[in-house]
Amino acid sequence: MTTIEANLQEVRERIARSCQRAGRDAKDVTLLAVSKTFDADAVRQAQAAGQRVFGENYVQEGVEKIRNLQLDGFPTSLEWHCIGPLQSNKSRLVAEHFDWVQSVDRLKIAQRLSEQRPDRMAPLQVCLQVNVDQGANKSGVAPGDLLALAQAVAQLPRIRLRGLMSVPEPVAGFEAQRDVFLQVKALFDDLNARGFALDTLSLGMSDDLDAAVAAGSTMVRVGRAIFGSRPAAA
Repeated sequence: MTTIEANLQEVRERIARSCQRAGRDAKDVTLLAVSKTFDADAVRQAQAAGQRVFGENYVQEGVEKIRNLQLDGFPTSLEWHCIGPLQSNKSRLVAEHFDWVQSVDRLKIAQRLSEQRPDRMAPLQVCLQVNVDQGANKSGVAPGDLLALAQAVAQLPRIRLRGLMSVPEPVAGFEAQRDVFLQVKALFDDLNARGFALDTLSLGMSDDLDAAVAAGSTMVRVGRAIFGSRPAAA
């Protein structure tokens, strides 16, 4: 068993335990393996261990990885999520290569993704990133502006609004982490009460996924606990 395979098994078991404590079905929580800064071989190892959903923070790196794997005849059943801040000049690359974008926080970005998504591809699946605790160094739409953005994005062609994503500022302790995530869950529930029919709540990473699951997350984004510490910059 490879290290990545063993780590994946451990993370899946951790999610299952968290779901059991929360009275939830583990099948309702998707594990997104964050492969940023790791090479295509790491993705191959994870795929061999049954992982098929991957997240990339850096657009150019992610696109190169996707292209290289496709050139190698790698399974096209993998699902690729862009989860990092997205600049306008990178939107076409994302629209043409990724299946999901979780970091939409401006209408301009959503409009560009809609315009640039090729007709031959399935609609681009989109989550709105919310800066729930107004972290100064975090991307995301302010909670007070979320409804207007959701209403506008939901009308765009070739993309489909699926849910919310958030990366709160780190806090210590399970209860404090859960309380912040519950704020995002409340926004998610409010949008659904208004008729949006969202099904994806992307919350939680390696250090706080247990609290995220307790708060209702349907997707956890895990990198370090699967792939190890990120390689040092050259």
